[in-house]
Amino acid sequence: MAQISLVVIDGQRTFADALAERLSAEAGLLVMAAAESVAPVRRLLVGRHVDVALLDAELPEAFHFATEMACACDAAPHPVRVIMLGTVPEATRIVEALRAGIAGWVQKGESIQKLLEAIRGVIRGETWLPAAAVGPVLRLLLDGSDRQPAPGTYPLAALTAREREVLSYLAQGMRRREVAEHMHLSPNTVRSHMQNLMGKLEVHTTLEAVALARRAQLRGTPVKVASWS
Repeated sequence: MAQISLVVIDGQRTFADALAERLSAEAGLLVMAAAESVAPVRRLLVGRHVDVALLDAELPEAFHFATEMACACDAAPHPVRVIMLGTVPEATRIVEALRAGIAGWVQKGESIQKLLEAIRGVIRGETWLPAAAVGPVLRLLLDGSDRQPAPGTYPLAALTAREREVLSYLAQGMRRREVAEHMHLSPNTVRSHMQNLMGKLEVHTTLEAVALARRAQLRGTPVKVASWS
């Protein structure tokens, strides 16, 4: 895997510096900055790119920054994946964060190995959540009235046959690389299909797309999400 560049943003500067130093010791990771607010990171990102931003969920500007990164990614060839760091909140807050554009949520105090799994997972296009949060979050996404299709409409009708096929495999729990191998496509092609179908469905994450697919009964198979116990 190519080198992963990242920034650490945490309101506790000592925590940000300690985490940055620990991650810098990992092969394949390049820590570009550690900061206690998003302002210096915004300046850093002018004319530069990072792959992952580890962001303190307690910062007042956290959700706004995540949304900003998600919007910027629409015009960028390589997205900035935002992983929230914090205690595991109520499912409604995680859903709000997902819709703001985050790629994962990691509980502070988790082992460094679990954090590394999440970093590498979101680079592969996965959504990473604490295991205890997956069930409540999926129930909210499946039952949320704000995402229910209007009577007589079919939310997946705008998708091409190929996009529907990709989404059906995601709903079975396959990862992007597994979908690519199964469909005899390149990972980049599958990624393009994913970006297109999420744009058409007006969702920010694979998890939301899968929830829509389940409600539309694209396939009655269990939904799996990258997580840890």
